[in-house]
Amino acid sequence: MVVRLARLAPPLECVRLYDLEAGLDGFIAIHSTALGPGAGGCRLWSYPDASHALADAVRLAEGMSYKNALAGLPLGGAKAVLRRPEGEWDRVALFRAFGRAVEELGGLYVTAEDVGTSVADMQEVAQTSRHVAGLPSAEGRAGGDPSPWTAQGVFDAMTVAAEFALGKSLDGLTVAVQGTGNVGADLCRRLADAGARLVIADVSPVRRDRLKAVLGAQVVDVSEIASVEADIFAPCALGGALDRDTAARLKAKIVCGAANNQLASPDVAAQLRDRGIVYAPDYVVNAGGIINVSAEYLGEDVRDVELRVAEIGPRVGALLERAAREGRSPAFVADEMAEEVIAGAKRVAA
Repeated sequence: MVVRLARLAPPLECVRLYDLEAGLDGFIAIHSTALGPGAGGCRLWSYPDASHALADAVRLAEGMSYKNALAGLPLGGAKAVLRRPEGEWDRVALFRAFGRAVEELGGLYVTAEDVGTSVADMQEVAQTSRHVAGLPSAEGRAGGDPSPWTAQGVFDAMTVAAEFALGKSLDGLTVAVQGTGNVGADLCRRLADAGARLVIADVSPVRRDRLKAVLGAQVVDVSEIASVEADIFAPCALGGALDRDTAARLKAKIVCGAANNQLASPDVAAQLRDRGIVYAPDYVVNAGGIINVSAEYLGEDVRDVELRVAEIGPRVGALLERAAREGRSPAFVADEMAEEVIAGAKRVAA
């Protein structure tokens, strides 16, 4: 069942998803379609109740609007969040039901993988909807798991941020990585290859210890990762990793990671700036995945993805330099730049 909810605040529209038989329970939040259909992944998580799922969808959808705008993509911003069913449940039935809900929107929303979902899940969505990406790719074509592209963009952004803030390459620097899922683990491998020292934490001991065995990383508890001695802190798990308390305990001089919505509240951006900590805005840094999704949806090839992902590092560098010149947080500058892009598209459409 798809129910369009009343607009929460312009321009946000939310769609309630519910299919008791299939185990589907969640939301699609559409923040903007000024640049094109709202695009963003489908997250499956154990939310305690529907209100928490809705709040996450709203935050993530706004981030996708800004991410797509600054990446120069012909896409608006949206996100789906699904509550993970308790007990035994049928994964195929759930994602086919989700696909039917996506299809009912008639192309207003384009979905793909996110936290808790996979290429296999998107293949099930594709059985009932055309508006899905993140599917296995044909030779030379864009598609498949977007996480390696996300990791590449984060790595490039981190390289630029290290040069900007510390005047150093990543070789010999210590990076504290919070979260070693698909993107976090890929990022860790790239960092190790570049000569960085790794400190890692993850809620999953299996993931964490597997990476430790391969890369020789130091392991700490999740509660300690933000305050360890490190040059760079890389949040690569869920959002809200940086609240006022965590920001006050940071020893790193740079925050640059793959997680969405890293700042628990806007005032944390100013707090980081006041402490002399360089923050690379998450949605600028982690755009590699949606760049791949966009290219797949538009029928482009891998070379198109490579060229756009290669722009992430220079874009972050220009953003950090502008923020320094203006004496403002990079987070505020990035939001302003994204809003200008979206507003410009609305003026053209009008």
